[in-house]
Amino acid sequence: MHSFPAPAEAMVAQMRESAAAEPERAIAFQGSPGANSHSAAMQACPDHLPLPCFSFADALEAVKSGRAGCAIIPIENSQHGRVADIHFLLPESGLSIVGEYFMPIDHALMALGDGPFTAAYSHPQALGQSRHFLRERGIVPLSHADTAGAAAYVAEKGDPTLAAISPPIAAELYGLKIIEEHVQDADDNMTRFVILARDALDPATLNGGEAITTFVFEVKNIPAALYKAMGGFATNGVNMTKLESYQKGASFSASMFYADIIGAPGDPRVDRALEELAFHSKELRILGTYRQSRKRG
Repeated sequence: MHSFPAPAEAMVAQMRESAAAEPERAIAFQGSPGANSHSAAMQACPDHLPLPCFSFADALEAVKSGRAGCAIIPIENSQHGRVADIHFLLPESGLSIVGEYFMPIDHALMALGDGPFTAAYSHPQALGQSRHFLRERGIVPLSHADTAGAAAYVAEKGDPTLAAISPPIAAELYGLKIIEEHVQDADDNMTRFVILARDALDPATLNGGEAITTFVFEVKNIPAALYKAMGGFATNGVNMTKLESYQKGASFSASMFYADIIGAPGDPRVDRALEELAFHSKELRILGTYRQSRKRG
């Protein structure tokens, strides 16, 4: 299935029509109206027009094709780690990261009936963020394309034994009642989003503010290659705030790495560190340099 649930379709069509009239003002996001990404889009870019897309790939394609000026994509969550497939999609998209946004995540259990509930639908991230809540109540978690879409799907099914875990606004949008609020397992549940556009920001335009540079790389398949590649950041005093590995292809012979550093190309320390990294790498690709919206450390 590659379509929105029926209760969401009218809102999706209206938003798409508005975005089509002013595509440069459109901000693409994955999910149905009312999803966390919808809220993040409106909070991070309040002057933009929301453009709902069924999948992350669809949201990125909307920017590539010119149907949207930018997209906002969740990349990691404080409870449940990185969002699946994002590390593959970002490099393949050809887009550049031009900003970041951190948003507290608050979920509610909602349904047509009062319970008990046999199952709850939501995006895998939201299910992972509420896994203890669900286990304690014996509710089976079932995956859906997005949080708000799960609420719309439960409304469409009309089964009072089914529930959704979704942002509270989704209950209002899709005619459900909130059974329990704040069902995420941690009070400090936070998701980091990145904003992507066709054109990269010039680091010089950041006016000396604290910047984040994001890149992916693959080190040469020789002993201590990663250790040597990381040495340039230590010796040049460049703080690396994130380093994650992921497999590229099915060989399992070498890993790709995703990294964030504080700083921007043009800073001699960053340039030296990236030059040393490139020397020890088979591939190095900068995904973007952008203003830091939340201080690290």
